[in-house]
Amino acid sequence: MDLTYSEADQAFRAEVRGWLEEHLTGEWAALRGLGGAGRDHEAHEERLAWNRLLAEHGWTCVGWPEEHGGRGLSLVQQVIFHEEYARADAPVRVNHLGEELLGPTLMAFGTAEQQRRFLPRIVAVEELWAQGYSEPEAGSDLANVQTRARLDEGSGEWVLDGQKVWTSNAHLSQWAFVLCRTEPGSQRHHGLSFLLVPLEQDGVDIRPIEQLTGGSEFNEVFLTGARTPADLVVGEPGEGWRVAMALLGFERGVSVLAQVVGFARELAGVVELAKENGAIDDPVLRDRLAGLKVELDVLRFQALRGLSSDAADRSGSAAAGPSVFKLVWASWHRRLGEVAMDVLGTAGLTAGAPYELDRWQRLFLFSRADTIYGGSDEVQRNILSERVLGLPREARG
Repeated sequence: MDLTYSEADQAFRAEVRGWLEEHLTGEWAALRGLGGAGRDHEAHEERLAWNRLLAEHGWTCVGWPEEHGGRGLSLVQQVIFHEEYARADAPVRVNHLGEELLGPTLMAFGTAEQQRRFLPRIVAVEELWAQGYSEPEAGSDLANVQTRARLDEGSGEWVLDGQKVWTSNAHLSQWAFVLCRTEPGSQRHHGLSFLLVPLEQDGVDIRPIEQLTGGSEFNEVFLTGARTPADLVVGEPGEGWRVAMALLGFERGVSVLAQVVGFARELAGVVELAKENGAIDDPVLRDRLAGLKVELDVLRFQALRGLSSDAADRSGSAAAGPSVFKLVWASWHRRLGEVAMDVLGTAGLTAGAPYELDRWQRLFLFSRADTIYGGSDEVQRNILSERVLGLPREARG
């Protein structure tokens, strides 16, 4: 990937930076830095209002084609937008699953009516989405999904029964895209369908899961006779696995560059803390901090290379890029949390009363999950070994 920026790209960067400097002031200034890892609960309504302000000014779904309400920005300009947004310490956006995952999936597999119904509301941040994939017995092994749906011919609706878990922000969302089994007797990735399901109905029971970090963005979702119209299946019935895998391919798009910028801010904060409390004088700790800085620079270039090489091909060997990147950044972020605790020293061993964590304690606790969610390390290694290196498949009982 050519890492030089054209005059047009530089002008676009100035436009994004200028808009953020102008608008992240006054009442919005208090939102800076809110909503990060383990802190999705922070100022949700205020962040939702901020996201709708972004929408009013054309700063949502910037990479979507113009015919679907986006700006049609180039890959480079999308990277610029996400980097500048992160550098401004703007609040974490509330519409990631709709904008980055479901929207592109509907453009690729949805009907014209589904696109007309849902895409404008995603752009305007009028409806928020949750991801109904994981289940108690189908987390990393997603093909073991047991949630079932049957088509009720009389009502013209799908009727769903089952349980989803670790469903991010389901308690704040109006809709969920749900992977479920629609062919009785089917197994593994066969007989699955990808349904769009309203969450605000009697057949849906959402129970937040309280986390060690103090937040509750993850949820259990119980579906008991939940219903959704028959035409809200994306792709053909029984083709849900193909749609679900395509959606995961969109998951690690240009927004990962904003993630790297956020990591850089966290690292800078740990370094500053080490300078303030004298921990920087420890040569071993100083070496670990320097190593994290070098690795983060490599991470950024790896992300850029992966985006450029995978843009036109997300199959075959292209699976290597996202899997390698997930393995590397998850390990890096977890080690940053460990270093942050070592910099804190004994002060990091206790929480404030009644249970108040500082940002570094929260980082340490939340980053323990980085190697699990979004595809565990074990799953990523299987992808690399089986799909990329062609090694024998792992034995499954």
